[in-house]
Amino acid sequence: MTHLPGVYDPLTAALAVRAGFAAAHLSGAAVSALRLGLPDLGYLHGTHIASVAATVTPALGVVPLLADADTGYGNAPHAVWTARRYAAAGVAGLHLEDQVSPKRCGHLAGKELLDAGLAAAKIRAVAEAGTGLVVVARTDAYTVTGLDDAIDRALRYAHAGADAVFVEGVTGVDDLAAVHAALPDMPLVVNRSEAGPAAFVADATLAELGVRFVLHPVAPLLAALEAARAAYAAIAADGHAGAVPRLPWDAFTGLVGQADALALDARYAPEVPA
Repeated sequence: MTHLPGVYDPLTAALAVRAGFAAAHLSGAAVSALRLGLPDLGYLHGTHIASVAATVTPALGVVPLLADADTGYGNAPHAVWTARRYAAAGVAGLHLEDQVSPKRCGHLAGKELLDAGLAAAKIRAVAEAGTGLVVVARTDAYTVTGLDDAIDRALRYAHAGADAVFVEGVTGVDDLAAVHAALPDMPLVVNRSEAGPAAFVADATLAELGVRFVLHPVAPLLAALEAARAAYAAIAADGHAGAVPRLPWDAFTGLVGQADALALDARYAPEVPA
């Protein structure tokens, strides 16, 4: 079982690699907030995700990135176009959900579900597009039409070619067990987002229930924003941020590769005539 922390720029990607993670996640909510200053309510497009992913994947190196593909940003051909843009940006996998486009954040009321057959066709189109991406099918049915419909949809999406299924909102042991019983050979994805209730089930138990990926989409972002808030408050109050924990400057320059850049600059500096 693999934990995927949220990353959203080259430096957070580098920190995730240094922490030893085997994979990372790029959240649509994080990109919408940081790129547009807007909530996760359909303002974002796949081009925004692909643009951020193109800056993140080089910093991740061989660590694969799973990216939020929302609803595919339209119908099946639109979803295929999105998948191809993601693959070109170096993304390793995406998760595609079955809300009506434009969608609402998965933790808000008022969600509308796409017809299950149409959603399965969209999954099939992306799975057959030849991009090489891992396709995670997400259903938001659990909080709209209940567990039975969520399981039925997950089965449809698995048959359509999904590599894993993500039943959004299911975190409890009993409901996870029901999903796993219905799809015993299908890897499951769970979401540990601060936007919703988090059931911190032990990793060993999750693994027994078929969970292979645990997403932490915004925890690093919220931690960074809290740290920035504290720094701004300290500067406003005291004229300096001396009391606020900060990354040492040498660690920062190490993350951005300053020593390597200076060495490269020196290596190719023009020769000065004697």
